[in-house]
Amino acid sequence: MVRFTFSKRGFAVAFKLLALLLVMPFVGVFLCVLIYRFVPVTDTVYMRQMAEKNNAEVRQQWVPLSQISTNLPLAVVSSEDNLFTKHNGFSWTAIERAYNESKKGKRVRGGSTISQQTAKNVFLANSHSFVRKICEVPITLMIELVWGKQRIMEVYLNVVELGPGLYGAEAASRKYFKHPAKSLTPAEAALMAAVLPNPVKFKISAPSPYIRRRQGQIVALMRKIQKVDYNRGDKD
Repeated sequence: MVRFTFSKRGFAVAFKLLALLLVMPFVGVFLCVLIYRFVPVTDTVYMRQMAEKNNAEVRQQWVPLSQISTNLPLAVVSSEDNLFTKHNGFSWTAIERAYNESKKGKRVRGGSTISQQTAKNVFLANSHSFVRKICEVPITLMIELVWGKQRIMEVYLNVVELGPGLYGAEAASRKYFKHPAKSLTPAEAALMAAVLPNPVKFKISAPSPYIRRRQGQIVALMRKIQKVDYNRGDKD
């Protein structure tokens, strides 16, 4: 029988190699975060994976945030993450609320912030595994640090799924409303935000009574919030 022995130096080398193997993927991701601070995100693993799952072709048209109606950022903040400009990537209030709703058997709105959703949509595959959730944490912190709130919103609105194979505000607006995202009305923006929990099950083109109610609730919240102040978040 062959016996393997390691010296203290051997253990130290092995530990350093293991640490390097664990760190290198995140170094690669951080470099991508730096690049995507300036470069449009037009193709992701998540997009291709979900398009294949739904037997659809990927359709996306990147536009800068200045070419998207301010109604849409306001709608998604009202619907998905009303503390977007106040938190640093994670909202413990939303997580606690989602947990309490699940215990009561209510329909649960996800506890993930817009920052977390952006990290997942851009850098990770579609999975509900614990490993994916763990990987989401450092990536969320990276984009909060490097991109800031305005860039996070810009990327989010260009990569978010809004129908089978349909990604981003511009492609969705042109398909469903026959005009560019710059012209989205409050009601249209609220309808787009209302389907975000499941844009394949819930359809912008044929909204259910539940989605119509959500649309009305979002419009009311939009009137209350009034605007998304990105500078407030980037200065915190």
